[in-house]
Amino acid sequence: MSTTKTQPEQGELPEDAGAFAWLRALGPRGRRAFAGAFGGFALDSYDFFTLPLSMVAIAAYFSLDSGQTGLLTTVTLVVSAIGGALAGILADRIGRVRALMITVITYALFTVLCGFAPNYETLLVFRALQGLGFGGEWAVGAILVAEYATAKHRGRTLGAIQSSWAAGWALAVIVYTLVFQFLDADTAWRVMFWTGALPALLIIYVRRNVTDAPEAAERRRTSRDRGSFTAIFRKDLTRTTVFAVLLSTGVQGGYYTLATWVPTYLKTERGLTVVGTGGYLTLLISGAFIGYLTGGYLTDVLGRKKNIALFAVLSAGCILAYTNIPSGADGLLLVLGFPLGFCMSAIFSGFGSFLAELYPTAVRGTGQGFTYNTGRAVGAFFPTLVGFLAGSWGVGGALVFGAVGYGLAVVALLGLPETRGRELA
Repeated sequence: MSTTKTQPEQGELPEDAGAFAWLRALGPRGRRAFAGAFGGFALDSYDFFTLPLSMVAIAAYFSLDSGQTGLLTTVTLVVSAIGGALAGILADRIGRVRALMITVITYALFTVLCGFAPNYETLLVFRALQGLGFGGEWAVGAILVAEYATAKHRGRTLGAIQSSWAAGWALAVIVYTLVFQFLDADTAWRVMFWTGALPALLIIYVRRNVTDAPEAAERRRTSRDRGSFTAIFRKDLTRTTVFAVLLSTGVQGGYYTLATWVPTYLKTERGLTVVGTGGYLTLLISGAFIGYLTGGYLTDVLGRKKNIALFAVLSAGCILAYTNIPSGADGLLLVLGFPLGFCMSAIFSGFGSFLAELYPTAVRGTGQGFTYNTGRAVGAFFPTLVGFLAGSWGVGGALVFGAVGYGLAVVALLGLPETRGRELA
């Protein structure tokens, strides 16, 4: 297993003691890798949410219908499958850190260019290209940290990485609230995209401080199968790959349906202002952050499959409750935002460890990048379907379709093994 261990110095707690044992167990190099991956995924999240938060303003600016608006998210997620698969191959061939830097530069560049789009078609192209980097960052960063983590703490460690998504989401909401308060909507949405240049600062840190886990890097270099699509479909891995794609499709179909359309739902059907929407989203995101950390703990305690199944059922229930709150009961809407964010995020906490444990080192990047992002691409059609159904069902009614995704995730678990405690080979 690719873990760098250090002896505790005087005054330090043993690696296995305390709430942050998982962080100490990473060792100095592992903690630097954790910081780089955490920052990369947080800023990946920030750049993604510049679109959903600005969606109403963009739709008004370009006179878009709900189907065209939903397509902006769908094309990002579909192209992210290509980006994720390519990043996975790069991670197996040139190393985790180099691939991580390439993905961050890509998503930052094209997010900024979205702010200069003169028309809908150009915005669609830039958003699609942003998906190339967006798709690869999580898979590469998760693998980088998984190969430093111990088997005992891998779920918690990767759950903490996953929590950075909520941190980036929160930052995006803060910036959105400020920008749309002080600028007119036609300018504000462009400024939101321009702030997507922030990840460029992370590259400096990663380049200077982060390295691949030594033992995993050595195994990767000496393998003939590294970075091979055919290898993840060989006889002993085909079943794993197919069911992992189905699992990713279900979970991400449900998640991106909510992430894309809840801001619009709050504005158009609940009549909330920019500040009001920001307030509701704050509770939703708070639930998400705590959910990621809690899910990371539970995936080590309950196991990968039980954790995902538990929160798939709870997430589907939350969607049904959230979208059937009577008109005028906005206080109840606020209260339910916290468990909704908690459940739909806790389900992701086990993904980084689960997918990493399903594949050997030589093709771990390829397997994780392909399955996670193919699922993301197929799941991306959920937001578009909601957009087209919104005209007849309303946004709230159409959001119920996200619950179907969580049902698919539970079915997919039947074809996958439990991997809790498995050493990385």
